[in-house]
Amino acid sequence: MNKKLITLILCLTLFAPVMAQLTVTHPWSGKKVAYFGDSITDPRNKASRTKYWGFLEEWLGITPFVYGVSGRQWDDIPRQANKLKEEHGDDFDAILIFMGTNDYNNAIPIGEWFDEKMEDVEYGHQYTKRMEKRMRRTPIMTNDTYRGRINIALDSLKRMFPTKQIVLLTPIHRAGFYANDKNWQCTEDYVNRCGEYLDAYVESIKEAGNLWAVPVIDLNALCGLYPMIEDHMDYFKDKQTDGLHPNDAGHQRMARTLMYQLLALPCLF
Repeated sequence: MNKKLITLILCLTLFAPVMAQLTVTHPWSGKKVAYFGDSITDPRNKASRTKYWGFLEEWLGITPFVYGVSGRQWDDIPRQANKLKEEHGDDFDAILIFMGTNDYNNAIPIGEWFDEKMEDVEYGHQYTKRMEKRMRRTPIMTNDTYRGRINIALDSLKRMFPTKQIVLLTPIHRAGFYANDKNWQCTEDYVNRCGEYLDAYVESIKEAGNLWAVPVIDLNALCGLYPMIEDHMDYFKDKQTDGLHPNDAGHQRMARTLMYQLLALPCLF
């Protein structure tokens, strides 16, 4: 018999009992997690019986504190954070934020992350400290733009909960949503009323992760939901009227993606 094969068999035989005892505990198992968001997170939304956070509760034993409200945008995150603080104080472990699709639908301008202006600053390197003029940037805090809203929200959360894990989720792909004549939403292949595609709102969430030192899970890419193709409408509420809200199968697919992505992130610090 081949010597290499014999060696492999011996190794497997010797170490099999040890390998059998190795188990992996999910870092988010049994934790308390707050969920901020819109209708896709809102427990009152009837598109699905079980939301993504419900599957995570079932699979990982996560206790969910859910604050998502249908129709809300990024400017609602401080309100949701304040409600979490009022109801639970610091007695929770992490926050997941799943928001942005309504900012796109309501044509909130993307805006800029920073204002820049020239300022005096002290600096010393290989010579005596002295004053220099340098360009300085400061985050724009305004509810008039998407990035301004994200700046306000993350600045508030970083100050309110400095020891907590905060994870951003990008908006998922969206087809049409046709509730009635006053709530008739286009598919994502159309720009909104300020001339932006959904992509710009997704990319801003990714940029926010670097700017504010928070991890981002790109559900837009990773969960695989794509209602722009008819075959994928089986994951959404209604093929004719609702390609925006995932059904149970859609939420389960998002939840599986989150379960595996969260394996790479600490829940506690």
